Amino acid sequence: MTSLTVNGRTYEVDVEPDTPVLWVLRDTLGLTGTKYGCGIAQCGACTVHIDGCATRSCVVPLDSVGAKNVVTIEALERDGKLHAVQQAWLDLDVPQCGYCQSGMLMAAAALLQEKPKPTDADIDAAITNICRCGSYQRIRLAIHSAANNA
Repeated sequence: MTSLTVNGRTYEVDVEPDTPVLWVLRDTLGLTGTKYGCGIAQCGACTVHIDGCATRSCVVPLDSVGAKNVVTIEALERDGKLHAVQQAWLDLDVPQCGYCQSGMLMAAAALLQEKPKPTDADIDAAITNICRCGSYQRIRLAIHSAANNA
């Protein structure tokens, strides 16, 4: 059994220590908001926060997490209030197919935590997630909107 803290709650999970955190979240804990995209940390659909850092969970083995806190898209809103990036995504109709959006939102939230007023260059450098629909312009606008409304 391995102890894992996710969204402020501690779980005891019975999985192999080298199991990627993505699969522990989805298959063991039933938190399916984090998506599988590529399995090689390239697309970003699996982005979660590990101790506040945007991390691609498909390549992070469970045994490397230890006592760190994992936050998933399910906990981005707090006390019934959407996070500023979630509200901006809705206000600006950012998603098209929506598959990559949970990872995009987690990456954007981490960026705003680090740089509350990011420039376009900051956004381009930090948001390396792939969106097959190509909604990058709206993503950038939504991040700026969230920064202005946070």
